[in-house]
Amino acid sequence: MKLSSYASIIAFYLMAMTPAAAAPIIERIGAPLAHPWGMDFLDASHILVTERGGDIYKINLSDGTREAITGLPQITARRQGGLLDVAVLAQDDSQPSVFFCYSKPVAGGSVTAIDKAQLTGTTLTNRKTIFAANHTSRKAIHYGCRLVLDDGYIYASLGERGARHDAQDPSLHAGSIIRLHDDGRIPQDNPKPSGWAAEILSIGHRNPQGMAIHPRTGKLWAHEHGPRGGDEINIISAGANYGWPKVSHGKEYIGGSIGIGTSAPGFADPAWVWTPSIAPSGMAFYQGTMFPEFDGHLLVGSLKFERLYLLQISDGLPQAEAIILEDSIGRVRDVAVAADGSILLLSDETDGGLYRLTEAGQ
Repeated sequence: MKLSSYASIIAFYLMAMTPAAAAPIIERIGAPLAHPWGMDFLDASHILVTERGGDIYKINLSDGTREAITGLPQITARRQGGLLDVAVLAQDDSQPSVFFCYSKPVAGGSVTAIDKAQLTGTTLTNRKTIFAANHTSRKAIHYGCRLVLDDGYIYASLGERGARHDAQDPSLHAGSIIRLHDDGRIPQDNPKPSGWAAEILSIGHRNPQGMAIHPRTGKLWAHEHGPRGGDEINIISAGANYGWPKVSHGKEYIGGSIGIGTSAPGFADPAWVWTPSIAPSGMAFYQGTMFPEFDGHLLVGSLKFERLYLLQISDGLPQAEAIILEDSIGRVRDVAVAADGSILLLSDETDGGLYRLTEAGQ
């Protein structure tokens, strides 16, 4: 983890704690949602939000009204599994393409799958599965699964389903980040070292639940849950191995260190580490004018501490952090930045929902 000087860390904390930034207004948009998981914008006024139990809603950001989306597949909603992230490609405003990630029931358990469909009114049409992971498990944990669309590609983060050593087997999709064309084809320039599944971009991940493209560098950033400590932010390079469970900053839930240490030759080091664990979920680079002091920095949700973090980005790396929101909406599952610069959050609670964070006076 790269650290800035002590003076610059203090300066960042003071910047983030100015009166305007320290007292934002938080309000729920519309009715409660049960364990919402992912969201993406249809346009400046409407957003799709998933519930882990198996529903997608189209929500009007102005008045909070919502419509249920139909045409979904069968979904295994158990423990950490269910309907997870959603991503929208609005090339055709009348029928945008919708991608969603979910735990798909199969013989022997479930797999992480991605479907693509067109949204016609409130119905998903022409739906097809463009990816299904090749590691089936009866364990209903560590699915991942964030989706990012960028320049004709779709990226997805996949957890190791609680079988940690599978994250070091590149023939399996377990514990990896994959890259596909947005029609499901495998890119010819994926790394494909000997023995790697063709979809895989990187391996050695535990349970990554946040991804975003850096708006200036174009690089893919991802964060993942460590065990007891050792949550990581990684800047993804094609063909890299991020170490889990060979190297880790985390500890066993019962016991000591994991693997051979926190760093070793052949493994990519994280750009940032949280110890103790914050249980990160969702991330977005802030671009907007509502919170000008946030511009260019990284927003990260925390499930464990029910917080929204702001990480200062300088010289292309995280340098310091501040807490922007705490103990206000419950477990923060996802983060997005709206067209007006307000910050949207999902509260992963039984009576959770979609929330908007705005500057006082806006």
